[in-house]
Amino acid sequence: VGTFFAELGADVLKVENKRVGGDVTRGWRVNGESKSGPSAYYSSVNYRKKVFSCDLTTKADLKELKNHIQNADMVVSNYLPRVAKKFQLDYDSIKTLNPQIIFLEVKGYEKEGRPAFDVVLQAETGWISMTGTNKDHPAKLPVALIDVLAGHQLKEAALLALLHRERTGEGSYSVCTLEKASLSALANQASNYLMAGKVAEPIGTAHPNIAPYGDWFESKDGFRFVLAIGSDAHFQKITEIIEETALSDDERFRTNSSRVMNRTALIEQLQAAFAMQNFGSLSAKMKDLGVPFGEIKSLDRVLEGQVARECVLSQMIEEKETYRMASVAFKSSFLDSI
Repeated sequence: VGTFFAELGADVLKVENKRVGGDVTRGWRVNGESKSGPSAYYSSVNYRKKVFSCDLTTKADLKELKNHIQNADMVVSNYLPRVAKKFQLDYDSIKTLNPQIIFLEVKGYEKEGRPAFDVVLQAETGWISMTGTNKDHPAKLPVALIDVLAGHQLKEAALLALLHRERTGEGSYSVCTLEKASLSALANQASNYLMAGKVAEPIGTAHPNIAPYGDWFESKDGFRFVLAIGSDAHFQKITEIIEETALSDDERFRTNSSRVMNRTALIEQLQAAFAMQNFGSLSAKMKDLGVPFGEIKSLDRVLEGQVARECVLSQMIEEKETYRMASVAFKSSFLDSI
């Protein structure tokens, strides 16, 4: 949430506990990463923030923090309720210092006070149970998606709160939990259960409602790609490209429902056809006919691409030495203009 506003030019002050060496993610490093400066993990969500390192058990530091709060537009807090009340940093206390404050609170659970981490919520809200290729090999999403989802929801609350304050002059208090943010993002998987009683299972990259959608294939020259065939017209076009138009007339594959039902047989036949063609020629034909597809690229190739390079924001920070921080962020003509 703070990074979003920092990217747009706001002054964001991040409070870190100097008694424990600051934010714990400063030391979350991948194998082989330099131990100089902040970790890449820390850098990913702290772009352009100013750090206020303090010890809230000292009167001077606590007073300085409250002075900052008196002049702030908003506060984002993830303190446990008992800790916030202990230091008088809960909403009721802060609004006496700054009646127009927009107070945004992040919690883990709706009804529990135990610690909550992204992977814990991925497990407890269903994501891990339906990720991977089968029940014996569960997998988690490779980014802290639940944290990201909660951040975006709280960011939306912040924007609405700013609009409300512009219109009324009133501050506000918003709460977002990782638990509810995660549940709200289950989208069609939740609806499949609520409306049809279908419990999602691990099916790799495939889509439970559409075929071939998300299913991956490999070309003759070793390129892997996914299809996103969202209509019967798309399916007709892909059969023309691979010169297997009989598949469109096959009762097993004529409609999306029948393709989902007979997915295994469909994927086998499509893979056999794709294995006879080089990816360059195949991708050119799919582009010409408007067939949705995507090459499965490694992250280094992705970040070396032109669009990704244009999204990368970097900052030089001063500590004992000079280090470089970088993150991939929203970047628009509006951001460029400021």
